[in-house]
Parts: sequence; structure tokens; C-alpha cells
Amino acid sequence: MKRWIDILLDFFLAVVGLAILWVFAQVFLFASFHIPSDSMEPELVEGDFVAVWKPVLGARLFNLNATLRLEQVEIHRVSGFRNIERNDILVFNFPHPNNWDKIEMHILKYYVKRCIGLPGDTLSIKNGQFRIEGVNEPLGNIASQQKIGQTSPEEFPGGVYRSFPYDSIIGWNIQNFGPLYIPKAGDQLPMSRKNYQLYHKLISWEQKAKVEYKDSTVFLDGKPIKDYCFQKDYYFMAGDKGENSQDSRYWGLL
Repeated sequence: MKRWIDILLDFFLAVVGLAILWVFAQVFLFASFHIPSDSMEPELVEGDFVAVWKPVLGARLFNLNATLRLEQVEIHRVSGFRNIERNDILVFNFPHPNNWDKIEMHILKYYVKRCIGLPGDTLSIKNGQFRIEGVNEPLGNIASQQKIGQTSPEEFPGGVYRSFPYDSIIGWNIQNFGPLYIPKAGDQLPMSRKNYQLYHKLISWEQKAKVEYKDSTVFLDGKPIKDYCFQKDYYFMAGDKGENSQDSRYWGLL
């Protein structure tokens, strides 16, 4: 009898040990994702599965149960082997799961896009093609960008041509966009009308407070501000199939 108890105990401990290792691996080492659309073609095809090796950029730590209850949570990132680089393909939670006016997190809604712009970059789109001030390396899928540049505005389907921040005075579109400065942590920018349009969602998310523009003044939580110091780094993301990709051209910075 004692022998069977020892066998069952060993089996139980082995199962518990494997479960702990599996959870550790899921949190700190790897995860797999299904590609839900063709927005990353030809690099990634709809229906593909991709594996993410988390130690490269660092695993994220957060309250999983709270996110499954659709609560907003604090996220902490473990240090990785390196920083994000231009042209990296990233898997991330879509920052606007409910509407494009507010940054939130939904653990079950993720996007796969290519990083085009890094914190501190100044990005433009000229005739459909991405440009970073002072950078000469190719960015994203050049063939798709050339196709966009050669298409007349009238040929784009409804809702495709106009882009972030959807402001008639700024007037950006997917053929000609920017220049857009991508903030890095510690950057202090003046709060003009244009900068309000470009950055108010980021500020509201960082401060968890309402940001408004009225009477030629930006108000943060009801108080006027002349400038703002960003607390986080931001990135510009784009799909390789630019003619069919909801990305930073439409919803802004990540």
C-alpha cells in the first residue's frame, strides 16, 4: 500500500512541477499567436501561427484575472536582451479595443505589425512611402508603399484614404502624412492645438485624466497646461500590406 501511495505522490508532484514550469514558460519565455488577417502579407499570411520568444524584448507582468474581467491594469515589463528596432515584427494588444478615442487594454485583442518608427524619431509619409528623418534604411514593405503612392485618392475604398488624427486643418492621409514626432520618455513638448490633436490620447492614458482643448488652451484634468513631459516611449506600427492594414496611420502611436 505504501508503495502505491509513494507512486501516486511522485506522480502528483511531477504533474504540479510540470504545471509550474508550463506557467513559467508561458509568462516569461514564449507564446503563440494566430495571424487573423492578411495585413502582414507577404511576410505573414492569414492563418499562420507565430511563436514569440519573450526574453528578446522582455516579458510583461500584469494581473491576468483582472484583464479577463476587462479591467485596466498596471503592466510591468521585465528587461529583455535588447530594445525594439525598426522593422521588428511585434505582437501587441490593440490599444483601442472599444473606440479610437481612448487607449485601453483588452488581453484577447492583439495585432501583429511591423515597427516603423522608434521613440525620438520624426516620421513622414511621402507619396505613400515611410521616411524617418536622418535614417536611410528601407522601412516596411516598399512594394506596397509604392502601390499606395501610385493610386489616386478616388480609387481607395471608403475610410482608407484619410488618416490620423482626422483633423481637417492638419489634413494628413496615407499618401502624405506628417512630420510626426514620436515621443520618448522625458520629452517635453509644447501643447499647441496641433500637438493636442496628435498626443491628447497618450497624455490622457498616462495621466488617467481628461484632456481638453478650448479657448486656444489645453486643459489636463481641468487645469491649463503649456507643455507636457511624456512618461513613456512610443512607437509607430504598420502592416506590410499597407492598403489593407489598420495601423498607426489610422489610430496613432503605440
